[in-house]
Amino acid sequence: MSKRDYYEILSVSRTATDQEIKSAYRRLAVKYHPDKNPNDASAEEKFKEAAEAYSVLSNPEQRQRYDRFGHAGVSSGAAGAGAWGAPGFGGIEDILGDLFGFGDVFGAGRGGTRRTAAQRGADLRYDLEITLEEAANGLTAQLRIPRLESCDTCKGSGAAAGSQPESCSTCAGSGQVRYQQGFFSVSRTCHVCRGTGKVIKNPCADCSGTGRVEREKQLEVKVPAGVETGSRLRVSGEGQAGTQGGTTGDLYVVIHVAEHDQFERQGNNLYEAVPITFAQAALGADIMVKTLDGEEKLKIPMGTQTGTVFRLRGKGMPALGGRGRGDLFVSATLITPTTLTREQRRLLEQLAEVENKDLENKGLVDKVRDIFG
Repeated sequence: MSKRDYYEILSVSRTATDQEIKSAYRRLAVKYHPDKNPNDASAEEKFKEAAEAYSVLSNPEQRQRYDRFGHAGVSSGAAGAGAWGAPGFGGIEDILGDLFGFGDVFGAGRGGTRRTAAQRGADLRYDLEITLEEAANGLTAQLRIPRLESCDTCKGSGAAAGSQPESCSTCAGSGQVRYQQGFFSVSRTCHVCRGTGKVIKNPCADCSGTGRVEREKQLEVKVPAGVETGSRLRVSGEGQAGTQGGTTGDLYVVIHVAEHDQFERQGNNLYEAVPITFAQAALGADIMVKTLDGEEKLKIPMGTQTGTVFRLRGKGMPALGGRGRGDLFVSATLITPTTLTREQRRLLEQLAEVENKDLENKGLVDKVRDIFG
């Protein structure tokens, strides 16, 4: 079976630039890579075909011979070592390493270094419920945080006293093992040491070789005035301990402000409904209303209607960071009594008689106006 033309495989013209050839190969490598197409022989074949085409066309000398003599001009060295180091190209191992993060393709790659074993500890979340008053004034909260800390016995190494982690025999300490796929090989993370390059044959009894133990830490966290539900406080370095010398994660305290039985909060403003009697609404009065700072006098003007809103400036929630305060909005709500004393009933009946006469007189005046225009 005759080989396909290399330019046709990469879908580029015979005058394609080095960059066009490299870009074309990148697209095909992503599309047909065996890791993305497991058990797909057709995809693997196309990947090999593209790699072979790129190995020739990326090398100026081999490309010139291919352009003159076709496959016969490069048949003895199409996949030779000289094809990987063409001027102006990073090489197939560089492209695959960038695309898939293999780190080592076609052998040792760029130095054969393994990934660092140190792993940063996980961040933790603590949900803290506080009252509206605590949100307004701020507080110092006492928290008990269960978390993983570095084992004191083995100092986080995971190995028992008098021993040390040993080099992994499966990957020879590199953290990677090489697999053959067709005519090329790919390095992947070692499944035995999980990329650390080390194994623990004599694990620490206190942490079972993990290097970390679970403990409960008591912390004091200052909650500033003005926080609201959803506010997050970051406490640096109070999360899970890292492994193999990795840094400790952070603790995030998420605030939940409980609903208040009297105030409703909207941003930094507070809203409150205050009951008033008919006499207070009609005649006017001075009443005492509750604020976060204690009781405050509020003047109810004569003739106040139910639902009238009064504004008390600076009596709301403090802004986070101490930049002023919101306002308190008081809504006057007229309360109709459900039970009356004899005296109250008598007085209200007299009021009703007066109101009825007023309505009758008003009706008579309207009729006279209608007659005389």
